[in-house]
Amino acid sequence: MHGFLWSLHKDHHHKDHDSWFERNDAFFIFYAVVSMICFYFWSYEGFWAGLPIGFGIMAYGATYFIVHDIFIHQRFKMFRKANNWYAKGVRRAHKMHHKHRDKNDGECFGMLIVPFKYFRK
Repeated sequence: MHGFLWSLHKDHHHKDHDSWFERNDAFFIFYAVVSMICFYFWSYEGFWAGLPIGFGIMAYGATYFIVHDIFIHQRFKMFRKANNWYAKGVRRAHKMHHKHRDKNDGECFGMLIVPFKYFRK
């Protein structure tokens, strides 16, 4: 997302648009299509690795959506009252990730496993 696909992810960091939909949301479509292709090859072509690969991509896409878009960015009204030490650490790490607006200087926020420094006050 911060490499050659920055053109899709950039509007997520800049918020210079009025739409609820971001180009960054195209990643979910990509994850879904690749996952379905893998399931197809497993189911109809007998490619056994299509099942674990497709499931892994699907699991990552779903986790990214739930953790990043729902929990961290609050795009839907869910998990808003989560305020324990882990929730605060994840949100603090992602806030530091967004502190830099270009693709080169941003910090990795870890999504589910964030550095311990973000759990300290």
